[in-house]
Amino acid sequence: MSDQSPQDPVVAKLLAAASISDAERFGDANGSSPDYTAWDAASATRAIDDLFVAARRYRTSKEFESLITFVRRFRKYAPFNAMLLHVQMPGASFVATASRWLSQYGRQVQVTGRPLVILQPQGPVMFVFDVNDTVPTDEAVEIPSEVLHPFETRRGVVGGALPQTIANAVRDGVKVHLSKEGSQSAGSIRMAESGRFMEFVTRLRPERVSVMVPVRYELVLNSSLSPEAQYATLVHELAHLYCGHLGSPGKKFWPSRRGLDHVIREFEAEAASHLVCQRLDIDSPSDQYMAGYLKSEERLPEISLELVMKVAGDIERMGRERLPLRGI
Repeated sequence: MSDQSPQDPVVAKLLAAASISDAERFGDANGSSPDYTAWDAASATRAIDDLFVAARRYRTSKEFESLITFVRRFRKYAPFNAMLLHVQMPGASFVATASRWLSQYGRQVQVTGRPLVILQPQGPVMFVFDVNDTVPTDEAVEIPSEVLHPFETRRGVVGGALPQTIANAVRDGVKVHLSKEGSQSAGSIRMAESGRFMEFVTRLRPERVSVMVPVRYELVLNSSLSPEAQYATLVHELAHLYCGHLGSPGKKFWPSRRGLDHVIREFEAEAASHLVCQRLDIDSPSDQYMAGYLKSEERLPEISLELVMKVAGDIERMGRERLPLRGI
């Protein structure tokens, strides 16, 4: 069991906002999922905001290292959700909804089990439980290897994530160039001159559909690097963009945060790149930068931790699937 109290004030607020029973929260005996459609979204949002405030406690290198290690382990969840889990239960090893524990693993959530809140698509939130808050039933199956060996590493290969990310970047007006650069230059991103357009494919089947998108940014990758090194550089430069360091084309894109201190800009981009690559088990230059900083015992720069986690999750998604134009 967790060493933290099950009466977490944030979760208590969410339960009050939802006004649901234990049976609804944990799922019924048949493993059916609880219904969250009647939730008061405004109340849930205020409770989630409390988690954001709690996340700001990660201000020393040691605390940040603990968070990064935790988020890297929870590969099946978006980085932002993994951060929310760490805020609530730093010792969690594997989490799932009550219905998933029962239907897939034959395990029942204990009555004293502590619900952990994360965001869900078309949300606002969902409850998950750590394996230590479950007990096996007669139909229990073997616990997944990721529970027993959460820190086991794999040899990462970028695969299709590199071309897919480049293709998705086009929707935001990012034109990626491969250029033979010197050994000390991995890549860069800058504002582009206006007046040029490029094609963004919005659909391939049943017929190919595309739109013309203005070129807003030029991103250069060193063609001499390996695909994995190119991907790490691409993630770093896109993190600069999506963290708002170059401004923003408009409200439907990302927040504009121009004028930040250079140290903050670089730390946010390095942290996002480090996180994305670590979750793919890909070595990146960010690893050395972060390792040196985390060993220094210094206080973190005044970064936006929430934004770093969100950007890392967005870039991960860019490498997995074809994304639509923003605002559609």
